[in-house]
Amino acid sequence: MTLATEHREGAIRSHNATPSATWSSAGGAYDEISRGILDAIEHCTNRLTPPRGGHILDVATGTGWAARRLAERGFKVTGVDFAPDMLATADELAGAHNLDIAFELGDAEALPYADASFDAVVSSFGIMFVQRPEDAAAEIARVCKPGGRIALAIWTPNGNVFEMFKIMKAYMPQPAGTPPPSPFEWGRPERVKELLGGHFDLAFEHATSFYREPDGEAAWRTFVEGYGPLRTLTGKLDEGDRRALERDFVAFHDGFATDLGVCVPRDYLVAAGTRR
Repeated sequence: MTLATEHREGAIRSHNATPSATWSSAGGAYDEISRGILDAIEHCTNRLTPPRGGHILDVATGTGWAARRLAERGFKVTGVDFAPDMLATADELAGAHNLDIAFELGDAEALPYADASFDAVVSSFGIMFVQRPEDAAAEIARVCKPGGRIALAIWTPNGNVFEMFKIMKAYMPQPAGTPPPSPFEWGRPERVKELLGGHFDLAFEHATSFYREPDGEAAWRTFVEGYGPLRTLTGKLDEGDRRALERDFVAFHDGFATDLGVCVPRDYLVAAGTRR
């Protein structure tokens, strides 16, 4: 396995230094966040349908769930992310499963690979959070071989993950300057066509992931420990606002209570296609 966690010059674009630190802050605890979306990750990797023996790039790999699933099926896989602490966990987990996966530090907006390097590119709930979507889309197209495959899993702009983010946003300071586009815009097929339709023949499938916890308090603990944006936000709040955010977050999840716990339906989009 190859792990490049040193901040090489130019590996992370300067405007992504803060997002890199934010997402990396949870480290290995992020793996529990990915565990909560395994149904959607499996859906996305199944729709990738890469060529037999192909080399796959997992963009914004996080702790490497999609990369591991594909490597278990016999594919050569490279995982790239700008969060070094999550990459370290991805490498450890791959080693524990005896999987030979290259995990490399890199920016989705400026991938450190030559043109047409990969037979397929996948990203499960990662690429949508880039600061500059047009740059990231162009990079995906650049590194994917003609005839190669792409599959993306993306949260929709009208689902419960969007509603959860609205709770967090209420406690965030107003951003300076012009904020980047909403990541949830990627969840509209029209937007994906704008970004990638010039290079890929695309098709779409809507689905629902189900997030299960014993209760809202358990969901809070999972996210405040493992989800970089929430972990970073709570670290900046005073005690009163932190408690208020926790109360709102817990109440939101408890609104999906069942006899066995909480079960939150979270709608998403899978976009898949072939490089022209």
